[in-house]
Amino acid sequence: MVSRRRSRAAVSALLAATGLAGAVLVATPAAHAAAGCSVTYTKTSEWQGGFGASVSITNLGDAVDGWTLTWLFTGGQQVGQHWNATITQAGATVSAKNVAYNAAIPTGGKAEFGFNGSFTSANPTPSEFRLNGTLCTGGVEPTAPSTPTTPTTPTTPTTPDQPAANFTNPVLWQDFADIDIIRVGNAYYYSASTMHYSPGAPILRSYDLVNWEFAGHSVPKLDFGAKYDLNGGRGYVRGIWASFFNHRASNDTYYWGGCVDFAKTYIYTATAVDGQWSRHTTIDKCYYDAGLLVDDDDTMYVAYGNTTLSVAQLSKDGKTEVRSQQVFQTPSNIGTLEGSRFYKRNGSYYIFVTRPANGQYILKASSPWGPYTVQQVLLNLPGPISGGGVPHQGGLVQTQNGDWYYMSFVDAYPGGRVPALAPITWTADGWPRLQTVDGRWGVTYPKPNLPPPPRQVEPMTGTDTFPGPTLKPQWEWNHNPDTTKFSVSNGLKLSTATVTNDLYAARNTVTRRIQGPSSTGTATLDLTSMRDGDRTGLAMLRDSSAYIGVKRDGGRNRIVMVNGLTMDGNWNTTGTGTEVASAALTGSKVWLRATADIRPGTGRQARFSYSTDGVNFTPLGTAFTLNNAWQFFMGYRFAVFNHATQALGGAVTLQRFDLTTP
Repeated sequence: MVSRRRSRAAVSALLAATGLAGAVLVATPAAHAAAGCSVTYTKTSEWQGGFGASVSITNLGDAVDGWTLTWLFTGGQQVGQHWNATITQAGATVSAKNVAYNAAIPTGGKAEFGFNGSFTSANPTPSEFRLNGTLCTGGVEPTAPSTPTTPTTPTTPTTPDQPAANFTNPVLWQDFADIDIIRVGNAYYYSASTMHYSPGAPILRSYDLVNWEFAGHSVPKLDFGAKYDLNGGRGYVRGIWASFFNHRASNDTYYWGGCVDFAKTYIYTATAVDGQWSRHTTIDKCYYDAGLLVDDDDTMYVAYGNTTLSVAQLSKDGKTEVRSQQVFQTPSNIGTLEGSRFYKRNGSYYIFVTRPANGQYILKASSPWGPYTVQQVLLNLPGPISGGGVPHQGGLVQTQNGDWYYMSFVDAYPGGRVPALAPITWTADGWPRLQTVDGRWGVTYPKPNLPPPPRQVEPMTGTDTFPGPTLKPQWEWNHNPDTTKFSVSNGLKLSTATVTNDLYAARNTVTRRIQGPSSTGTATLDLTSMRDGDRTGLAMLRDSSAYIGVKRDGGRNRIVMVNGLTMDGNWNTTGTGTEVASAALTGSKVWLRATADIRPGTGRQARFSYSTDGVNFTPLGTAFTLNNAWQFFMGYRFAVFNHATQALGGAVTLQRFDLTTP
C-alpha cells in the first residue's frame, strides 16, 4: 500500500543530473571506400553510484555492414544492462557490437544503442571512440585499395533477423495496484488491491506478460466484520491492500495473504487460481505490505513492514508464525520503505521495496535473516504515461528463458494506478538494473521472448450479457453484496437491498474498472419492476461522484443527471447529490451511457447520455469533473446501482453492459 505519508517528488531532480558529451569524429576502414563517422555519447540520467547512457553513431562515409564501437572507461565505470547492441567489457575497454537488425548503416544513417552503468567516485565521459578499430581523425578519409582477388560465385544473401515486436506501456490501462506477480509453468499471474470492493484481490493471467485477462479472486468475500457489509459502518479505503501472492510447488497450492484493518493477517489458499479459494488461517499480527518467499527447502518466509522491515518464518503448514525478527532499518536519507516483495536468486535473498511514491530499492543478503545491504533501483524516474507519476512498487518475475522483468505501477489519477513493464538485467555481483530508454521508463520495449501462447486471452473490454449463473470476475461489488437481492441468468437482476438516499450507503452496487485513456460504459436496463421511490442508474463512482439514472415517483419515471455526491477524508458522506438535469421517460427500457477521460491530471471529465432505442443517444446534464487526488487510492469506476428511498421490493435487470474504447 502506498503510505499515507507519501509525497510526490518532482521528476526534475533526476533530469538535473543529465549531461551531454560533444560529438567525437571517428573514422572507419572500408576497402575501396571513404570512411568516417561521428559519435554522440549522452548521459541520460545519473544517480548515486549509477547512470544511464545512450550512444548514437552517424556514418559519414560509405555504407558499412557490421560494426563494433570501442572506448575506454577511465573512471572505473562498469556497464550493466544494455539494449540495441551487444556490449562486453574487459577491464576499462568497452566493446559494443551491432545486433542483427542494426548492422547496416547507410551513408548519412545512424545506429543507436544504450546501457545502464555503475561507478564509484567519478563518471567521466569517454574522450575517444574507435569504430571497427580505426581512431577518429577528424574527417572522412579514403582508404588504400586492397589487392584485387578472383571473383567468387555470389551466395544467396542472408535475411537479417527482424527486431522483435514491441509492447507499449501501460501494458494494461486499468486500475490494478500493489502488484505481486509470479510465473507458474508457462502462465503468469498478477494479484492486485481492491480495498472495499468484493470479491477482493483479483488475479489476472497472461502468457506473454503483455496481454492480460481476469482469472478470479483470492478473497471470495470481505469476511472481516459488519462494516464490509455496509452494516453499522463502512469499509471504504480499508480491506484488501498490498497483499502477498505466491505458489508453493510442493503441494501445488496458491497462497494469498494480507493485513486487514492493520490488525490481523488473513491467508487464503486454492489449488487453481480460477478455482475455489478458502480461508487457510488467521495470524494475530499485521504483516504490513508483505511479500511471500517459498525457499528452495520449501520453507515459507514473509517480508513485511514500513521503514522497519522484518522477516517472519511460517510453520510447515503455513498456518502459524515460527519466528520473526527485524532485518533492516531504513536509513534516514532514504526515508520510508515499504511494499515488500521477497525473492531468492543464485543463493542470495532479496527484499524489493518501494519509497512511496517515487523510488524503488532492493535489499540483498546471504540469509533470509540478513544482514542486508541496500541499493537504489530508481528514484524520480520519469514514467511512460504523460502526466503520470514515477513507476514504483510492484514485483519482479523471471521468464521461462531466464530473462527478468519488473512490473510496477504508475499513479495515473483520476483513473487509479496502472501497470508498466520493463526489462531487468543483473550485474555480475548480483544486483538488478532497470533498462531505461532515453533516461526514463520506456513507453515501448521489445516484447518478451516467450513461447507462443496456448490461446488468446479474453479481452478486458467488450460486452457482457450476464448469462449466469455467477458474475464474471470483471465485476466487483461496492462492499459485500446482499446475496439474496441479486441473481444472474441472462441478465443481472438487482433487487433493492437498502432504503437510503445515500448512494455510498446503498448495498449491491456493482462496479467495473474504466479502460484508459478514455472509454465508454453503456448499461441496458429493464425498468419494468421498479417501484415508487426507487433510484437506479450508472455512476462515475469515487469519493466525488455523479450519475445518470432513473427516478421513479408517483408512478412515473424520469431520467436524471445528478452530481455532488461527496465524501470527507474519513469517507463519511458529505453530499447525497444534486439533480442538475432531467427528462421525462416513457417505456420500460433505457440505455444509460457514461464516457470518461481518465488521463492523469486535473480537469478530466465524464459526460452522460441516454437512449430509448439503443441507437440514438441524448446528452443530459453538465460535464462532470473528475477528482484526481490520490487519497482514496482506488480510481474511478463505472457503477450500476439500484436502491430504494421508501421501501424494498422493486428491481431492475441489467440486461447488458458494454465497455468500449474510441
